Amino acid sequence: MESDKPSKISVEELPQPVAEPASLGLIGLAIAALVLGFTDMGWASASDQSLMIPWTLFLGATAQLIAGIMDFKRDNIFGATAFTTYAMLWYSVSLTILFNTFGWVEVDMTHYAHGLIGFLFFSIILTVATLMTNKVLFIILVGIDVAIITLVMHIMMDTSAIPVGISLLAVALFSFYGAAAVLLNTMSQKTVLPMGEPLWQP
Repeated sequence: MESDKPSKISVEELPQPVAEPASLGLIGLAIAALVLGFTDMGWASASDQSLMIPWTLFLGATAQLIAGIMDFKRDNIFGATAFTTYAMLWYSVSLTILFNTFGWVEVDMTHYAHGLIGFLFFSIILTVATLMTNKVLFIILVGIDVAIITLVMHIMMDTSAIPVGISLLAVALFSFYGAAAVLLNTMSQKTVLPMGEPLWQP
């Protein structure tokens, strides 16, 4: 005869908590955007872009991929989707820089622009989603959208790269702030740096 007493659950069977990964993802985004932004502003040489690859590959891409996977474990659909998809974008950017720098294959940059246009549609969807998160993330996503648009114009129409640089530096600035806010607010269990209330609460 089965006992009516509830079965004991060992500590190993309990779900393990997963730390908030947003600060990792945002700091990775901030540094990668900063490196590219300085180059687009003309403050670093664009003739040899190879040294940008480690920063875009490991921080822009890998740090956000780790953060996205952790957010999947935390059942955070926005963070998981945003971080992992932007990680794939940074991997693509890193490989494009690699091919363009070393010239192993003949590069048609219009293909790069077409990929960015496709990604822009998804980025706009994420921008709408940030209306339900906070103002800092909304500003970051708008900055990314502007950076993609101006980069496509730079590639397709040979416009100045300075607007791309300005957009990326703005993304970097707000990403640094967001990373600091998430880290400090989470550790102190209170609002040290405000992120702003959601702009849309459906």
